[in-house]
This record gives sequence, structure tokens and C-alpha cells, in this order.
Amino acid sequence: MNQKIKNIIASSIAVKQEVLEDENLLATIDQIVRAVVNSFKSGFKVQFCGNGGSAADAQHLAAEFSGRFYKNRRALPSDALHCNSSYLTAVANDYSYDDIYARLVEGTMQKGDVLIGLSTSGNSGNIVKAFEIAREKGIITIGFTGASGGKLKALSDYLINIPSDTTPRIQEAHILVGHIVCELVEAAIFTD
Repeated sequence: MNQKIKNIIASSIAVKQEVLEDENLLATIDQIVRAVVNSFKSGFKVQFCGNGGSAADAQHLAAEFSGRFYKNRRALPSDALHCNSSYLTAVANDYSYDDIYARLVEGTMQKGDVLIGLSTSGNSGNIVKAFEIAREKGIITIGFTGASGGKLKALSDYLINIPSDTTPRIQEAHILVGHIVCELVEAAIFTD
């Protein structure tokens, strides 16, 4: 049993080591930080979307902005698009589950906002559709995916494609990168 535990931990570390050594991925993280800082400083918002565990991660990261990360400071306008269960179930029932995020992007977001979508495959239909609407509206799109990037690769202004095809390892790295973004954005906006 102990060896299995060690193998899982080693696998997680190996993926993060690949992220650490990927200069292009590190440069993309830096570009994302700059884009998010610019959006917040210009009075816009950052919204997140995901499914299942990625929805939980989306909500977690949005809370780091709207709540706090390290600093006691004003709230930043950020939320996870799945948090209104009445809306979610109505749209899924009346339209399609693939429409749940696209309709919110259409109705509540504007050019200058940022949409961050977490999908380990990069092929989640509701996130793909949301990114299509976002691109039409001039909203900045940031995809957090696995190795291939899936369909989100072509729809993302910035792509964090974690070098793995294993869902838990991808999600662990998404939280790592998400926390890096949150920490650096907070530090850049709240300098005191």
C-alpha cells in the first residue's frame, strides 16, 4: 500500500516538474497574470466555469479573487458561473446542458472581461460553447486543459495545457497554476 501511495505522489510531482521546466507554459502563466491584472484594473470581471471537480476548482479560484488570497483587501469581481442552481437546472432543462455557460456569458459578460474555463479534456461542450460566445463578444478566454488542449485550444487566447492525460494529475496542476495566478494578481493590484 505504501508503494502505491508513493507512486501517486511521485506521479503528481512529475507533472508539476514538467510544468516547472516548460518555459512556454511559464511565459503563458505570466501573460495570464498580466491579462487578469489589466482586466481588474480596468473595472472588468473574471469569471470561471468547469464541470464536476473542475467546477469545484473554478469556484475555489473565483473565491480567491472575490474573497482574499493572502491580503486583507477589497473584493475583486469574480465568480464561478455554475453557482446558481435554479438557473443551471432551468437552462439545462429548457435548452441544453451545453447552453448553461454560453447564456450567462451572453447575458452577463462584456468585452474586457476574462473567462477562464477548466476542462481536463478541453472538449466539454458547455465550456466550448461559452468560449465561442466569449470570442464573438471580445472577451478574453483562458483555457485550463490537459496535454492536447482539445477543442478549447483553438478558442483560447491563453492556454494552460498541463502535460498529462490523467484527470487527477491535470486537476492538481490546475490548482497549482490557478494559485500562482491568484497570488501574483493580488500582489500586482494591491501593492501595499
